[in-house]
Amino acid sequence: MSGEILLKCDENKVATVTLSNPPKLNALTVAMWRELAAVMQQLSADDDLRCVVLRGAGMKAFAAGADIAEFATERNTFEQGKVYHRELVYGALRAVGECRHPTVAMIHGACAGGGLELACQCDLRIAGHSARFGVPINRLGFAIAYDELNALLPLVGRAVALEILVEGRVWGAAEAEAKGLLTRLVPDAELAAETEATVARITAGAPLVARWHKQFVRRLTPQPAPLSEAEIDANFDYFSTDDYRIGYDAFINKQKPRFTGR
Repeated sequence: MSGEILLKCDENKVATVTLSNPPKLNALTVAMWRELAAVMQQLSADDDLRCVVLRGAGMKAFAAGADIAEFATERNTFEQGKVYHRELVYGALRAVGECRHPTVAMIHGACAGGGLELACQCDLRIAGHSARFGVPINRLGFAIAYDELNALLPLVGRAVALEILVEGRVWGAAEAEAKGLLTRLVPDAELAAETEATVARITAGAPLVARWHKQFVRRLTPQPAPLSEAEIDANFDYFSTDDYRIGYDAFINKQKPRFTGR
């Protein structure tokens, strides 16, 4: 099985969670989505923990999204797609976003698709200049799931969210900082040290206060009205389109898709 979630806890009560699938720029497999959710729930329940750092293995990527090679077997129908996004992906996003402890995303290289969504669920995002961001799923002929959009929209706002999704462009770290996606941008050589210093500042504070502040902010953040079942189902209508098959086949075969709008 390719890909795994690595967990390391140090003597300062800081946990480092590493997304590890280097041959695919740390793209997340089904097993990784499940394992990440379980690990984050476990860490959230640990009263002794002070902070969680989420990062990608190596220096080339935080995470390049989902492992698209699995889509043919794990996410190939409306039913599979609904489970994949509403349970697997959103389960991991929710576990990161609802973690009781402060969370810091340490971002090298590619941070795209589901990887960007995960970073957006962290409390702080610190990136090196090599970082690249985007959600280019329009080239694959499918739409972002409501739950995943709800992880991105509160952070960047309507205008930037539409730019990211409709244009499907991949952009650099300086632009990500200008869009409000990043807490801090530093040279790559300083990323580890800056992350460590940030964590030190967090852990020097009272842990109960950090948890209360997260709780207070969540309480005062507006929540959208609940979606109807019909709206949720319509989110996955793309499975019945020609464009989804065209986009997926083009990606797998490293070709440029020629969408038909059907």
